[in-house]
Amino acid sequence: MLSNLDYQIFHLINEQANTFAFLNGVIRFFAEDFQYVFALALILYWFSRNKLNRKMIVSAVVSTCLGMGISFIIGHLMYRDRPFVTHTVIQLIKHPANASFPSDHAIGAFALAVTFWLYGKKFRLFWLAAALLISFSRIWAGVHYPSDIAVGALIGTLCAVSTRYLLLHFKRPQQLANLCLELYEKAEHKIWNKSTKPQSDDA
Repeated sequence: MLSNLDYQIFHLINEQANTFAFLNGVIRFFAEDFQYVFALALILYWFSRNKLNRKMIVSAVVSTCLGMGISFIIGHLMYRDRPFVTHTVIQLIKHPANASFPSDHAIGAFALAVTFWLYGKKFRLFWLAAALLISFSRIWAGVHYPSDIAVGALIGTLCAVSTRYLLLHFKRPQQLANLCLELYEKAEHKIWNKSTKPQSDDA
């Protein structure tokens, strides 16, 4: 399953951890911690109390969960060791020696970034660039092969597009999402009376 080209590209990128060691701190941040910036964005968009933002968060969460489910199945059917298990690598971050293929980080980052893009968020280019940097940093840090990242990014993107399509064109998913939002907002209004005007949809 691991091609020679896949390993060669991995080795080329991973070796940059020696050549450009001054960047390793930034790489560690993107490889381990930038996912929390995405999580913070989800919280901020949700509590903007904007209807479209909340529909976007529902779409983002569903697409991410769908992607992780697909990753779980693939990881068991097509198990691949991490690069640091089978090769001598420059490993910048600690990581369990679990399935490497596909990359959950790439799935999550692209599921969220593409969802933000599809909903026309103002900073959509920033989120897409962040997803790319998260994915690239996982190779540089020695915990994923390029094909792990490529397939993870593809899965995340397809899940985001598919979820958005379902919520736009099929009544049952729309009704379910709207029902969940209505139930939540009824409970929310009981404890937090809305005192600010709704933000614009392109916020």
